[in-house]
Amino acid sequence: MTSDFSPSPLFARVERARRRKHKFSDEQITLAHGSGGRAMHELIEGLFLEYLRNPLLEALEDQAVFEIANGSGASRLAFTTDSYVVTPVFFPGGDIGRLAVCGTVNDLCVSGARPVYLSAGFILEEGFPVADLRRILASMRDAAEEAGVQVVTGDTKVVQRGSADRIFINTSGIGVIESDIQLSAARAQVGDKVIVSGLVGDHGTTIMIARGELELETEIESDTAPLGTLVREMIEEAGSKSSLDAIHCLRDPTRGGVATTLNEIAMSSEVCIEILEDLIPVREEVKGACEILGLDPLYVANEGKLVAIVAADVAESIVARMKQNIYGQDACIIGEVKREPQGIVSMRTNFGGTRIVDMLVGEQLPRIC
Repeated sequence: MTSDFSPSPLFARVERARRRKHKFSDEQITLAHGSGGRAMHELIEGLFLEYLRNPLLEALEDQAVFEIANGSGASRLAFTTDSYVVTPVFFPGGDIGRLAVCGTVNDLCVSGARPVYLSAGFILEEGFPVADLRRILASMRDAAEEAGVQVVTGDTKVVQRGSADRIFINTSGIGVIESDIQLSAARAQVGDKVIVSGLVGDHGTTIMIARGELELETEIESDTAPLGTLVREMIEEAGSKSSLDAIHCLRDPTRGGVATTLNEIAMSSEVCIEILEDLIPVREEVKGACEILGLDPLYVANEGKLVAIVAADVAESIVARMKQNIYGQDACIIGEVKREPQGIVSMRTNFGGTRIVDMLVGEQLPRIC
């Protein structure tokens, strides 16, 4: 995927604007601050980091990676946490319980870690049906078994009717990094290939339809899934063909979708990521739903997909290995890392033009995960 793309004045203006640091000046929290897009990044970088800054947090990865000394040296661990407020709590392809387990497991997996233990905290609204709670707990048990993790500690709070919306779940996870792999959004290199593990936008579209926002008859389901085996097979393939260093970055494109995830990588690595519209795998039902609502599938949430930035010489073999996994059957290369303009994601359109794919602005789909 070679390109003679050169920065236009528009690209240059966007690049300069995104490099400027903004002090958080909003006076109230809005739904956009939880979207995964620009507003949430401004909240985290302009407010949370101001008070909680430390070297591990400053990396702004999906997890913290650190070493713990032991008798034989040191172990590398990954630690993450996430909260789930999705509505409805049951949807085609999953529910809030499966989502909570898989989402936390995947945040560990994309650091190269093998997830081991989870915690689970529940906020239950008074009047929540016990039958629904049983169903959610069974789903969490099954997802944990599939992912090879155990829920080893937790907490439960019940709030008065009207003080929450049915059920919220927080899960934290610990994983062990058993190889020397180093993964980070800051490690993308010029010439790397951009891989997605499958069809994008399934989860967000499923939630929209389940809410009744679209009167469509479709069999589309959420892609909620644990990605541990897929990541392990990718790492094995890289090690057999080249070295573990051939995989530079892994991310799961949840809130804000693939577009926002690629923007985070481009800004952290100070590179340009160029993608090709006709290579992006999107289900026809997702395209149709997004067209009706005026959305772009690139910004719609995924819960069982990953984005990988890998060295060009191993990209094809890694994709071939991914396709052998149930959760990577539609994996493909969608773009390449360029040198300039730094911090920008661009897309070659089906019409032969080039447009900027910016970070999500505003809130497209609240309560999506």
